[in-house]
Amino acid sequence: MIMEKSKLTVIGGGPGGYAAAFYAADLGMEVTLIDKEKNPGGVCLYRGCIPSKALLHVAKLINETQEAKKWGIEFSQPKIDLDKLRAWKDSVVNKLTGGLGILSKQRKINYVRGTASFINSTTLKIEKAEGGVEEKEIDKIIIAIGSVIATIPFLNIESKRILNSASALNLPEIPKSLLVIGGGYIGLELGSVYSALGTKVSVVEMLPGLLPGADRDLVSFLAKKIESKFDKVMLSSKVLSIKEVKDGISVNIQDGEGKVAEQVYDYVLVSIGRKPETKGLGLENTKVKINDRGWIIVNPQMRTGDPDIYAIGDIVGEPMLAHKASHEATVAVESIMGHKTAFEPRAIPAVVFTDPEIAWAGLTEAKAKESNIKFEIVKFPWAASSRAATIDRSDGVTKLIIDPETERILGIGICGPGAGELIAEGVLAIEMGANATDLKLTIHPHPTLSETIMEAAEVFFGQSTHIYRPKR
Repeated sequence: MIMEKSKLTVIGGGPGGYAAAFYAADLGMEVTLIDKEKNPGGVCLYRGCIPSKALLHVAKLINETQEAKKWGIEFSQPKIDLDKLRAWKDSVVNKLTGGLGILSKQRKINYVRGTASFINSTTLKIEKAEGGVEEKEIDKIIIAIGSVIATIPFLNIESKRILNSASALNLPEIPKSLLVIGGGYIGLELGSVYSALGTKVSVVEMLPGLLPGADRDLVSFLAKKIESKFDKVMLSSKVLSIKEVKDGISVNIQDGEGKVAEQVYDYVLVSIGRKPETKGLGLENTKVKINDRGWIIVNPQMRTGDPDIYAIGDIVGEPMLAHKASHEATVAVESIMGHKTAFEPRAIPAVVFTDPEIAWAGLTEAKAKESNIKFEIVKFPWAASSRAATIDRSDGVTKLIIDPETERILGIGICGPGAGELIAEGVLAIEMGANATDLKLTIHPHPTLSETIMEAAEVFFGQSTHIYRPKR
């Protein structure tokens, strides 16, 4: 065994882990980054955000060729080369993860391919991917191990026809039928990909609506599109059992009235979210504490109960988003460097990359009602947007949640194409403490979808140019 000492060790090479390692190296720290993959990237780049968005781009292109019939342009049925599609998706992943590998070397980071566990608060055991075990004495450490796919115990049967959010991205084939279990963003995104490729997709969700975390008025546009594209949407329903049969998976589904129906699908995608997992990390050998939901407890500086151990990303709680992890990484590193810092965002944007996209940040209408916060809602419908008309996408809305007394922007929600790109302006407005007048007086380029944010602010004053909605 080799004993060595470094200034900072980061466990996990995802968007939180590599961001922490890179920033610490930029600040002059000696950094070791430990991850089981060949290069940094984590679930996001290898089996999540990046490959799914690449496939969603393909789905968008296919859908637009079909919609073009309304504009007088007709394309022949697309011929899909699945091998080439997989190769292109993989090339995107390899390009980005390979680039991170180069950046890691340029920063002279000691990248160790393997897994780590705590022997005690100052010593790690590292099991290397190429074989062998090493012990490393540490000064400071950041845990950034991410999360794992949540499962339903009684659905855990061995079958190549049962997919999860990772295996579905491998596109084993284009099945004739697919059941998505879970109406959250991952299931709807992947279901949208398969639907565009030609699969009859159905979704089953226990709750009475899709995307439980988003406001219903935003989801309504997506729900309407999903219902027209998918074969069946089963709300307030649950899967009772599944079993493999010849050439498919038989599923028993109970609806909201208690009726049970059996249906056979070519494939089933189980997509009920992600969860924390610290088993095997050896936290019991440290002073790190875990809450009753399995997340590591940290303070605003991202420090755990063990003063030299920090944690960031999915493993410290919701929202489990890559961009949250990256910003927590900055806070953790600056705290380790002795800077006065804290993770105290007013808004963390969330984006669902379906068609139409849904994005929101800050206070939601549902949360405002639940917390008894005074608020006023103003909306600008995309049916009144000239830019939306030029792309034939009036199925959207921009929504502001405003403090009626101070007129400050408390929250923003957008549904429509490119909502994920537009949401950043709202996030900045919330973070900067902007009010409705600030948005109203900010000149937006015409004709663009970004104008809908300005005009939503104008609605607050009863002065929107393109809709008549006097202030009450």
